[in-house]
Amino acid sequence: MSARPIDGKAIAQELRAELAVRVERLREAGVVPGLAVVIVGEDPASRVYVRNKALACESIGMRSEVHALPADSSQERVLSFVRRLNDDPAVHGILVQMPLPKPLDKRAVIEAIAPDKDVDGFHYHNVGALVAGDANFYPCTPWGVMKILEHEAIPVEGAHAVVVGRSDIVGKPMAMLLVNAGATVTVCHSKTRDLGAMTRQGDILVVATGRAGLVTGSMVKPGAVVIDVGVNRLPDGKLAGDVDYASASAVASRITPVPGGVGPMTIAMLLANTVKAAERVAGLAAKMETRIA
Repeated sequence: MSARPIDGKAIAQELRAELAVRVERLREAGVVPGLAVVIVGEDPASRVYVRNKALACESIGMRSEVHALPADSSQERVLSFVRRLNDDPAVHGILVQMPLPKPLDKRAVIEAIAPDKDVDGFHYHNVGALVAGDANFYPCTPWGVMKILEHEAIPVEGAHAVVVGRSDIVGKPMAMLLVNAGATVTVCHSKTRDLGAMTRQGDILVVATGRAGLVTGSMVKPGAVVIDVGVNRLPDGKLAGDVDYASASAVASRITPVPGGVGPMTIAMLLANTVKAAERVAGLAAKMETRIA
């Protein structure tokens, strides 16, 4: 068996095309969706991520603004800045780029974002709503994974999904989205005994640990769908996922590559959340529902 690669970049382009139509309708109604990104400090990787998000906004006609604050910004300065963005009617989505410099309190900053502008989906209000199955915004990466499964017509309801990783950003919300979609879900992590015995049970295997090559082909159920969320920089500068692609693709039925798999979907879903927020402000949400609403 040789797994068919899932082209996340192509799927993301399809979604962006749909979003561009929705943005144009909003513009006709006098509303330009606006995303504000706040970056604190000079982390090089964060700078790249922020630039990519800004370019993505521009590509579908959205407005983006990047606010760079010094690394030595006080907690109150960052919170005050976020509150100012909350009060700006031209800003429909707010994203604070992580990681934040120490000693800033990440949770306090996230909680300062208005829930209806929390397009990352990390505010406690939206986290709680996700657990209840009625979130305003889904966290972008897990939502991107769900859209990949939807696009590829992979049955989720009734499937056994195994999630490796329990982070607040990916693992936990990923498990909840799968549960809400009707899957039986097992969550594994660093304390899991005999990880391979768990992963080999998954019809759908989602790996998000930040450990390059953690899951090998011998740990994959024959015919499983493997979603690799990890992005790791190797010593030679190349990118690698949390799944050993060569060995896993010999066992799985479908698999996401790194790069080009889940990554492009994360940015696409950030755009989708921002457009959704703007539609609500414009009173157009009910009229503009699509398969990515």
